[in-house]
Amino acid sequence: MNQAHGSPYERGAADYYYWRPIDPHWYPHGTYNGERIDPSNGMTEDEVRQYLQGYADAEVYGDRKDYGEYEPEPEPEDDE
Repeated sequence: MNQAHGSPYERGAADYYYWRPIDPHWYPHGTYNGERIDPSNGMTEDEVRQYLQGYADAEVYGDRKDYGEYEPEPEPEDDE
């Protein structure tokens, strides 16, 4: 699985690390370089799966950015 900077897997892991909610996306030319690809503009099911795997792997590892005294509240889980 591609884990390069900007890849779906890396973006998922980064979103978890920085306390961001799940929001599948990636950047073909590296993070924040060029167009942001998401499910609304061409992100494939496999790329979404890679993003979710990166997020899940980061969650298992458990490392998150330490913001000092401020820590963002985790997103509430849907009860669907």
